[in-house]
Amino acid sequence: MIKLILSDMDGTLLDENGQLPEEFDEVMAMLKERDILFAPASGRQHDGLQKQFAKYKDDFVFVAENGTYVTYKQQELFSTTLKEEHVKVLEAAVDEIPGVYTVLCGKKSAYVMSEHQPFVDELSKYYTSHTLVEDFSQIDDDIIKFTICDCDQRDAANTIYSKLRRFDGEMQVALSGDCWVDVMNYGVNKGVAVQRLQQILGISARECVAFGDYLNDLEMMGAVGYSFAMENAHPQIKQAAAYQAKSNADHGVMLAIKDMLALGL
Repeated sequence: MIKLILSDMDGTLLDENGQLPEEFDEVMAMLKERDILFAPASGRQHDGLQKQFAKYKDDFVFVAENGTYVTYKQQELFSTTLKEEHVKVLEAAVDEIPGVYTVLCGKKSAYVMSEHQPFVDELSKYYTSHTLVEDFSQIDDDIIKFTICDCDQRDAANTIYSKLRRFDGEMQVALSGDCWVDVMNYGVNKGVAVQRLQQILGISARECVAFGDYLNDLEMMGAVGYSFAMENAHPQIKQAAAYQAKSNADHGVMLAIKDMLALGL
């Protein structure tokens, strides 16, 4: 029997306008009746996820910042922080890339040094709490993720990822969208977070479902018994997933969950 359902947010659970499906509350009530946990699993900020799902803050497991910060019932289950030396190395590397913007993601807030309006507009989609600083050395927080944004060219695969992938192995470098690259501690990703969550909750991979659309969902596909790629997903996600759901525009996550519940899985 299914005990945990995890879903990415952008391009997956949220529609093309960034909105939750109309039937979301109805489906969540169905899951609660069956004692099935739901977990938003996103590169988004923890604070942002909690605000988006304020009415479910005591019900959902929140897998935030690509698995670097996980909470349940408003209590931290686990987290992982970047070493100070890694942050400095990344800062130096990003300084050599023109036209991109850095976000240091902490547990308390996200920190930026630029007010470039297109960057702020893009940032605000995913980070409900961010702080402008003159220098990153001013930050007094646990840094869990180093994020870089290419909001102008929207070609992060070439402008950022291709230049930072040399750190993959020392750190975890993930292409999270057309203008975002995330860097975490090595071995940290949504899949590893799901496996640790399974251990804490005492459930098996075959009792878990996951939905995703982009490369930062790749490891999560292999950590569950029922993996779904969205119809609009990246080709590598479609190849990795066992099943395909309809697109996020067609509320594919909701449709697939209803189908599974109807089958009594």
